[in-house]
Amino acid sequence: LMLALMKSPFSLIAICASPLPPTSRLLTARDLKKNKIKFNEFKMEFEDNDRSILEGADVGFVKVLVAAGTDKILAATIVGENAGNLISEITLMITHKIGLSTLAAVIHPYPTQADAVRRIGDLYNRTRMTTFVRVLFRKLLAARR
Repeated sequence: LMLALMKSPFSLIAICASPLPPTSRLLTARDLKKNKIKFNEFKMEFEDNDRSILEGADVGFVKVLVAAGTDKILAATIVGENAGNLISEITLMITHKIGLSTLAAVIHPYPTQADAVRRIGDLYNRTRMTTFVRVLFRKLLAARR
C-alpha cells in the first residue's frame, strides 16, 4: 500500500504487491527523508509472532513510522504472509487520525499475525515511559515476586 496525497477526496491509496514475500506499504522512510520529515521507526519481526511461527510463515516484519515525538502514523510497511490483510488496520488508523498509542489498547485475537501489528503499539508506549515510572514498575514487580 502506498500513501499518496492528492487533490481529490481520497487521501489514501491502497496498493498491494505480490512478490515473494507479499508486501504492503504506506510510504517509506526514504519518502519521509526526501521530504525532510523527522520520524521514529518501530519494527516487529514475524519471527517473534507466535502465529507466524506455528504456520511456518515467520519471515517478514511490520514496520511503522511515526512523526518524531508523537504517535501520528506517517508510513507503514508489512512484508510477509497476509501483508495485504494486515495493512488494513493501519490504513484505518491513518484515515481516522488514530495514534499508535491507541493500537496497543485494542484487543486482538491470540494467536494471530495481527498481534504483530498490535505489538507495534506496545513498542511505541514503551518509549513514553519515564525513568521514574520505569523504576516504580521494577520495584512493584520485585515486591510481587
